[in-house]
Amino acid sequence: MKNKITYLTMSDGTKYPLIFTLNVMEEIQEKYGSLEKWMDLIKAKEPNIKALKFGLGSMLNEGLEIENETAEVKRELLDQKKVGRIITELGMTAVAGKIGENVVASTKIDDQKNE
Repeated sequence: MKNKITYLTMSDGTKYPLIFTLNVMEEIQEKYGSLEKWMDLIKAKEPNIKALKFGLGSMLNEGLEIENETAEVKRELLDQKKVGRIITELGMTAVAGKIGENVVASTKIDDQKNE
């Protein structure tokens, strides 16, 4: 796995770090049983909003926690209502696409690491 941080940028310029790590994978597995079940829920023609918010919230909060480790000014973690507002502003399709891109980028096999 790779720590691949991407950002969601809001209309006011606020940027939220998005990352898919083992910690995020564990949270999703605990809640949905497997990553595949969770992905099926968010990729459906009509995405499961709760699953989308949960996964995005886990990814954003992990990104904030990682940034907070070295930041002078610590940012608060996001609750599910704030995550819902982010999705509302950016759109479900755009957010689901960013999640998918980040998951793929983070889980690409790095042959050099595995040698």
